[in-house]
Amino acid sequence: MYLETGSSHNTIQQPKKRLFMSKRDPALLINDILESCNKILQYTSSMNFEEFLKDSKTIDAVIRNFEIIGEALSRILTKDPETNISNSRKIVDTRNRIIHGYDAVSDEIIWGIVIKHIPVLQKEVHALLGD
Repeated sequence: MYLETGSSHNTIQQPKKRLFMSKRDPALLINDILESCNKILQYTSSMNFEEFLKDSKTIDAVIRNFEIIGEALSRILTKDPETNISNSRKIVDTRNRIIHGYDAVSDEIIWGIVIKHIPVLQKEVHALLGD
């Protein structure tokens, strides 16, 4: 909905189509997940936790890629709830927590996901793609 102005009274009109809904093919979404996994691992490959904490740009970049992973996986699960990615619901829930409860997500949790879960997700996505 949007508010139309410019007349003697304001009216609310419905837009003709939802511009924010993606109709991306699930294969492209899988590639988005893989690309984000690769970026996260590239950004953090030479870091330990203390270095990560001191680098706010890397933290922001990692979090942004978590958001992409979670959103892409959410869209995939909508089309195919049986997608073979372990912890898929937890991944989407993590994305939602980052977006809606950003102040409740610690850097320790983010780092733990980078170290423990992103490499596993990367392997699972490669397997889905047949790499």
